Amino acid sequence: MSLLSHRPALTRISLVVAVALSATAHAAPQATTLDVVNVTAASETEQARAALKRVPGASNVVDLTNADRRLSTSADVLAYQPGVSAQSPGNEGAKVSIRGSGINRGPGAHASGISVSLDGLPLTGPGGTPYELLEPLWLSRAEVLRGANGFERGALALGGAINYVSRSGRDSTGLDVQYEAGSRGYQKRSIGYGGVSGDVDYYLAYTDTEADGYQRHAASDGKGAMANLGWQITPQLETRFFVRYRETNHETPGRLTRDQIRNDPRAANPANLAIDARRPQPGSTWIGNKTSWQIDEASSLQAGLVYHTYPMDLNESLYRQQLDYSNLNATLDYRHRHVLFGRDSVTTLGLRVTHDLDADVRETLRFASNGYAAGTHTRDFSHHGTDSTLRVGNDLALTDALHLQTGLALINTRRDVQVTWPATPERLREQQWDYAPRLGITWQQTPQLQWFGNLSRSVEPAHPWSMIWGSNQYFGPGHGASTGRQRAPVPLDNQTATTLELGARGDSVLGRWELTGYYARVLHELLTVEVMPVPNLFVAENNASPTVHRGLEAGLDSTLWEGREGRLALRQAYTFSDFRYRHDALFGSNRLPGLPRHYYQAELRYDHPTGFYAALNTEYASKMFVDYANSVSADSHVIVGSRVGYDAPGGRWQAWAELRNIGDRHYAATVTPGYNDAGKDVARSTPGEGRGVYAGVRWRFE
Repeated sequence: MSLLSHRPALTRISLVVAVALSATAHAAPQATTLDVVNVTAASETEQARAALKRVPGASNVVDLTNADRRLSTSADVLAYQPGVSAQSPGNEGAKVSIRGSGINRGPGAHASGISVSLDGLPLTGPGGTPYELLEPLWLSRAEVLRGANGFERGALALGGAINYVSRSGRDSTGLDVQYEAGSRGYQKRSIGYGGVSGDVDYYLAYTDTEADGYQRHAASDGKGAMANLGWQITPQLETRFFVRYRETNHETPGRLTRDQIRNDPRAANPANLAIDARRPQPGSTWIGNKTSWQIDEASSLQAGLVYHTYPMDLNESLYRQQLDYSNLNATLDYRHRHVLFGRDSVTTLGLRVTHDLDADVRETLRFASNGYAAGTHTRDFSHHGTDSTLRVGNDLALTDALHLQTGLALINTRRDVQVTWPATPERLREQQWDYAPRLGITWQQTPQLQWFGNLSRSVEPAHPWSMIWGSNQYFGPGHGASTGRQRAPVPLDNQTATTLELGARGDSVLGRWELTGYYARVLHELLTVEVMPVPNLFVAENNASPTVHRGLEAGLDSTLWEGREGRLALRQAYTFSDFRYRHDALFGSNRLPGLPRHYYQAELRYDHPTGFYAALNTEYASKMFVDYANSVSADSHVIVGSRVGYDAPGGRWQAWAELRNIGDRHYAATVTPGYNDAGKDVARSTPGEGRGVYAGVRWRFE
């Protein structure tokens, strides 16, 4: 069945070794000096790209060490990446989806469908993925494992895994100062300092940002600091500590109708204005440690532990919800090289646990209502969860070119959800076991061409909060200010999918390329629907009838011309997405709303040897439906931008300026779907950014 109407629901060390060899000729008294040989180790980004090529599936590596464009949100970080949809709603809560993961989750909230890590340690917990700690200027790169390919990271979600890797003293030495500014009050200031002292490396940074926003009532600000400290205790033992702290606050302008998107996209939703909707996040702290031990030449062990606290103060409806969130997350990974059936083999064993220490909510009235004063206590509820994944995998070299990868993961999910005030007896305490086998293959046909494929199962449990926020059981009359609020949780099944993926990647006369196709049969897909708009906002989640996710992902980075006068290059990313019901009783084979079927990004760039560069870019997205009945769709769009800049020789400083959406095209960036709008133009879309001018400068002092 469809959504139920009764439950609406090291190392970037640039290691340069100069080996000076001299030889004394026995036949002649004169010494002969050979040329100096320079051997440069691969950067951490290159090493990461090489490591992901061993995965029998699609992946992306985004290098951010010398970013020369505005980096405001995760949407900027993940631009031009095939298979990845990343759109900003005008604040930091970017909507990121891979292969339809979290396809209809509203932006600006905890994200679903992708397991996100910081430096290999879990950020995503049972309640989803908070976004305030994902400051782009703190990153050296992002690693994306699309779909079931997140298996080796303990990520079993439909969309896969994203690992955001922090800058360290090994890739960011000295003092680094950066400033960005632009349209509508946008400013970002950042200062960082890093270095290496003997066996210790360190990097510390402070960043703050502010913006008025594109829509009215969309102002935001944030500030925070991070630290990355590594210690090579012995040649075989390394430990690394990570700390992130950040405060954010943003107004919530709300969603608009298609007519407003076309004619007045900077408007705010009147209901959001009337209640001064906003989302303060008073201070999130993430403290982690990762320790690696090279046991011997064949074996290694890595352990990680994270404490994460992230309180929120939601003022986005008629109710104020103060959330106390904290997690304790842990990882353990063992790797062993050995011989199996006479062939080289690598076996891995891993454990990933994410556990809610606190997930408690106090709810009060924001305004006087029905004779009750503002501040009146309406509810307390808790929604705790624990997700544990144990996995074993093996990579067997059938030949030097052909590798067979197998794996099996077991996942244990625990949920404990209850309304604690007014006290109710309905407490949901459940435990589910599930499994995820995986079979993959890579074939390096030539040094320039690799084929890959896998058949895998993914498992995604429901968030504990969705079991209460989407409940259809309410307090009746006689419960004072609590009347009409959800009083009891409802159970939800794990979302599972079986995915077949086939693809290839390589280098050719056209450039570096990749092409991937996938087909996923999804059961109990967790879909959301807006049941009631602001001011009494109510978005429910439920298990859907069977669905299909299928698509194509293609990327091509080409050098069109290169000579003494510079280089002209073109990078392109195309994603085709077809997500739909499988013979649903009500919606038949309707497409799932929330994402465009066709999405294309490209950039043409010229680099001059002196350090000057100029680029033109474009983005195309086809229309996307805004309701499950497919009765209304948001318009397709094409936007064009440009960028110029200068990188000083030696990397001492850089400056850039860019013009976004030159034609000031009005379009919907994200959609939060409804059930059946019956052709009516309902406010469901957030507008994409209009024409804007931005500039930035960065100085480095060693």
